[in-house]
Amino acid sequence: MAEFKDREHFIPIRVADLIEYLCRESGPAHGQVLTEDEQAAFRRFAHSVSGYIHVIYLDQLRKLKEAYAPFDPDADPKPLNPPRGPARSEALAKLFDTFRVLMERANYIRLSREELETITQGASYWGIDMDIPWDAFEKVEVFVRGKGLGRRTRRNWRRLWRKEEVTVPTFSRVAVMFKQNAHKRLGSEPDTQNVFLKLFKDIPQMDTEMLLPGGRIRMPKLERVKLGGSLASSVGYVAWRLSDFSLVQLVSGALSGAVWALYGPLALVLGYGYKTWYGFQVTKQTYFLQLTQSLYYQNLDNDAGVMFRLLDEAEEQEIRETLLAYFYLWRYAGERGWTTEQLDDYIELDLERRLNVHIDFEIDDAVRKLQLGGIVHEVDGRYRAVPLSEAQARLNRLWEQYSSGEFVPTISGSTP
Repeated sequence: MAEFKDREHFIPIRVADLIEYLCRESGPAHGQVLTEDEQAAFRRFAHSVSGYIHVIYLDQLRKLKEAYAPFDPDADPKPLNPPRGPARSEALAKLFDTFRVLMERANYIRLSREELETITQGASYWGIDMDIPWDAFEKVEVFVRGKGLGRRTRRNWRRLWRKEEVTVPTFSRVAVMFKQNAHKRLGSEPDTQNVFLKLFKDIPQMDTEMLLPGGRIRMPKLERVKLGGSLASSVGYVAWRLSDFSLVQLVSGALSGAVWALYGPLALVLGYGYKTWYGFQVTKQTYFLQLTQSLYYQNLDNDAGVMFRLLDEAEEQEIRETLLAYFYLWRYAGERGWTTEQLDDYIELDLERRLNVHIDFEIDDAVRKLQLGGIVHEVDGRYRAVPLSEAQARLNRLWEQYSSGEFVPTISGSTP
């Protein structure tokens, strides 16, 4: 079983497109395309799988809404009896734990603080370096998905400030979840009661830190050296010129002449320092304006809307994994069956060869769902899919049990 550290589990194919692709799939040998009757039967099976997993996630959505309601800044109406004291702290911890599980199901990668600081270390391609006040957050989580490359424009002084395109590493999706502490960086009255959720797209990796509130732009080292040098030069120059005057001269009124003698050079040095400081302020304001304009189009959702969107992504991912694992075992594993390594390699290689999709298929999770649904059996470490008609009958029985209240499906429980 191949392991790819540079690949992600996320399968970037719509469920509807995946079903049609599998119906046209020819397999490792010629003549293995599904007949029209088999295609119709597989579409019915895929529809049942999709509906069943959708029911599971509807239940998960209800639980998430209840967990988030006491901390939702936009909740309308508000809960009648929100948790307080220790119960609120427990509810907050449970909410963050539940969100981490959801992000895992949607195949996002959690970034620790150390990983985030490593990725965002130094200045971005726009010459901007951010300082994040981590103590401004009681809890904060950052999740990413889809490493890639994006195109951005900047002005380069080496090309006389003309615009040029640069290639930057990006994250296709970035989700942040945080609860704030009282902190001077967050203003005089920050919201310290609620939990905020934000979802963004196509974010340069080095600029991920800009998605957290309270960030402050650091003055580049060269600019700090210029400004510090200007102040030091001014003080040194004044001290040197004043050393030419004796105490008697200073007292007798020669000080006014010394001041006028110092005025020209001192104004020049201080003016250079002010120009350096003012240039940095203009750069900072320009950056924040560009950031505001950029995030207007890159922000996908906020707060409760993030929950709904991510649950939908997780649901689609579950369906893709289930359909792929069952289909390849059913069509190509034969009577002897396949090991998990064989199934994993075949799915990855086939998607890469036919669709140019490079993934690290989450084989253990996919096989677990099939086994719990009773549509794949394991004998001596090899897995075989039950015939399609039997798999459909099994799903129909599960639907009947669910409708009568005999069976309550969960994400971690029985999932076909």
